Amino acid sequence: MTGDSFARTIAGTAADLPSGHIAVWAEVLSRAHGPDRSVEVALIEARPGHAITIHARRLIDAWRTEAPDLPGPAVALALRSAAQVHQQQTAQRSELVISGPTSPSVSVRLTSSVVVEVIRAARSSLLVVSFAAYGVTAVVDELVAAARRNVHVDLVLESSVEDGGALRGRLGASVAFAALRDLATFWHWPAHRRSTGGTSRPALHAKLIAADDRCVLISSANLTDRALTHNLEVGVVLRNPDLVRKLVAHFTALMRAPAGPLERLR
Repeated sequence: MTGDSFARTIAGTAADLPSGHIAVWAEVLSRAHGPDRSVEVALIEARPGHAITIHARRLIDAWRTEAPDLPGPAVALALRSAAQVHQQQTAQRSELVISGPTSPSVSVRLTSSVVVEVIRAARSSLLVVSFAAYGVTAVVDELVAAARRNVHVDLVLESSVEDGGALRGRLGASVAFAALRDLATFWHWPAHRRSTGGTSRPALHAKLIAADDRCVLISSANLTDRALTHNLEVGVVLRNPDLVRKLVAHFTALMRAPAGPLERLR
């Protein structure tokens, strides 16, 4: 049926882009008279990026092919409506999250956007676990904002080899979060609590961000600029409270003195 492809494109765009992008794109579309290239350029310039370019081109091409007489405000309304439906459907659903190259055949969320989304979702607590961390100013800013709205932030981070961890170099992952020194609780896995069997040192290699006991992002991506954007990384967002609660409880137990292997970083 004519228009079905355009409807699917709008739904896919609403599912793939974060809410901030949807709002900005809807504003651009509401001022558009038709599906010309100037609208595509305006969408791209509103939120630059390689993946954004693909989505903008796909939307404009489908609009031109399937519904060229449809006015911009109607397309904007359709995009907002699709985004609302997507948000309601995903409230309890697991989602695939990726960094790096995108696939036109599979709808996925971008890691950088999901990290911000999960942090902003926290009402009382955030558990952040990462092996490496650097160059993530936007993430640090979001964590600072969360701490200042009275969200308790626990940062469980790998140490450098010099400090008994497995992270190469002189500096551990906690350095990236210096702005949170007085706002969050830092945890590490000290050398004397790691097993000594074999020739390699056990690593604190988990990567996750849990908001309260409602949702968690588990990903192969470290909290680094390249991992969140350019590296080929995969992850999943879980919104199963029972499962999230068990995961958070596991780390809480690891932090519990005197038996827990994690120690507060002074």
